[in-house]
Amino acid sequence: MRNELQRGALAAAILAIAGCAADAPAALGTLEWDRVTLPSPVAEKIVRIDVREGQQVAAGAPLLQLELARTQSQLAAAQAQATQSREVLAELRAGPRVETIAQARASLAAAQAQVRDADAYYARLQPLGRQRLVAASEVDRARAASQGAQAQVRLAQAALLELEHGTRAEQVAQGEAAVASADAQARVQAVTLEKLNIIAPRAGRIDSLPYKLGDQAPVGAPLAVMLVGEAPYARVYLPQAMRNRLKVGDTVRVRLDGEGATHEGRVRMIRSEPSFTPYFALTGQDAARLSYLAEISLGQDAAGLPVGAPLQVVSDGDE
Repeated sequence: MRNELQRGALAAAILAIAGCAADAPAALGTLEWDRVTLPSPVAEKIVRIDVREGQQVAAGAPLLQLELARTQSQLAAAQAQATQSREVLAELRAGPRVETIAQARASLAAAQAQVRDADAYYARLQPLGRQRLVAASEVDRARAASQGAQAQVRLAQAALLELEHGTRAEQVAQGEAAVASADAQARVQAVTLEKLNIIAPRAGRIDSLPYKLGDQAPVGAPLAVMLVGEAPYARVYLPQAMRNRLKVGDTVRVRLDGEGATHEGRVRMIRSEPSFTPYFALTGQDAARLSYLAEISLGQDAAGLPVGAPLQVVSDGDE
């Protein structure tokens, strides 16, 4: 919010300068550093803070740590799932046990014995039925029992063949995919666990620590903001007249408010769209009221200047 208000005030100041002295445009801005924001990977409590605001840190230095217990448990569960998936895949590749095949053969032999018994009983009833010595329903039940026993034999034969042919290739492929998925989930949890130890990605200075020890920041909230780079840069708003003269790569002079000395800089970016557009039509002199955001790289001589200090781009005549 502070940056937005500051930029709005700068844009208003530029418009005032452009309106009062259109023949002498000035570019105003502030001194800034490149910023690196370290977001919260998970919504966990901050259990340790190793740095303070304003401290200079090296790349890889520990900054703060979030609570590990939940993520460690999730990693252990993911690793256990990966182990289970690998064992299932090993079982699929090994195929059915010898004992399972022997059991299937015994079931087939029992079914065949049932067929022989049912067929013999039906064969004995058939002549008696023709002689009307037994009821026709009794003969029908014997015939149904014989046919049912034969179906059980075919079922046992199919089950035995399935075991003897082993595991299908598609089942093995599914098992391999399950292992790959479980391993990927375990790696995700391992990466998340590693991110709970917040470290400096680059050398720089700690600009802000929005949360305190014991706070629980939401996912994506900035846990630390760093100022990085070898030197700061000037963020300025160029009036239309100055925008027409400058291009990326040009050398300019920058002076902080209240200082007589100037610092040499090089224009590294100029926005193509204006940052402030008046409500009336942009024709004639109205176009001179436009301002364009630009960034100017400064040298090592500006490294000790205060962040956010107001400045302006000056011409040779202003020095």
